[in-house]
Amino acid sequence: MSTPFPVPRPPAAPRPPTPAYAPPVRMTEPGDGTTGHPAVDAMLASLANAASLSPADQIAEYEAAHQILRETLATIDQA
Repeated sequence: MSTPFPVPRPPAAPRPPTPAYAPPVRMTEPGDGTTGHPAVDAMLASLANAASLSPADQIAEYEAAHQILRETLATIDQA
């Protein structure tokens, strides 16, 4: 015989608080240090080299990287 009311469940265990800052994720796949996408791999190499540039030149590198990622993501959406 079923009851017309739902059976109460025990309360769920409390979740740990979400940190305000998540540490960066290190990419380890596919194993050779690349993403498998030539344009993204080249952009990541240019960002690695940007640390040795002046701040003004770093900004230009970051803007170029942003544009490459936007274009790459746009082509994924079109596929």
